[in-house]
Amino acid sequence: MRGNRPAYTTETLLDVAVTVFTSRGYEGTSMEDLAAAAGLSKSSIYHHVQGKQQLLALALDRALDGLFAVLSQPGATAGPAVDRLTHVIRGTVGVLLDELPYVTLLLRVRGNSPTELAALARRREFDQLVAHLVLQAQRQGDVDPNLDAAIATRLIFGMINSLTEWYRPGRADRVDLPETVVQLVLTGLAPR
Repeated sequence: MRGNRPAYTTETLLDVAVTVFTSRGYEGTSMEDLAAAAGLSKSSIYHHVQGKQQLLALALDRALDGLFAVLSQPGATAGPAVDRLTHVIRGTVGVLLDELPYVTLLLRVRGNSPTELAALARRREFDQLVAHLVLQAQRQGDVDPNLDAAIATRLIFGMINSLTEWYRPGRADRVDLPETVVQLVLTGLAPR
């Protein structure tokens, strides 16, 4: 530590940036805002990153990389589609809980920059992969065949993503949230 300022790394600076981006919006955040929130000079920030766009890209990639990592886990790659879907739902809730500020930021991007457009494209790719799992589970008889797989997927993620609006660490039992979401989804998707 130098003086009263904490020693910053790219990671700790990223945490500050995510907080400021989420509260002020990416467009409404200046490098001066980031420097003030971090207690640093702008030049100190530039020592770690090229600018706020790089901070945004790092933050969005952190959330998206977590989601895509769930899809490559053994529970998501082998077995009946409904079991893989269950694993992905649990894992997605887990990523949201573990990376709450980052996922919250991801859900607020609107495509106003190349970085945001790239993040939205990755989100769509993730959604399509999960919709394919829903479709496979339909074909295997474990999901109601009368449901539109793409719409069902959007509704699943609507429920999961709503956690960013009300969940706060310590407010609810984190262990129960993934299972509660799985039970609600699977009950709703069950063949009639």
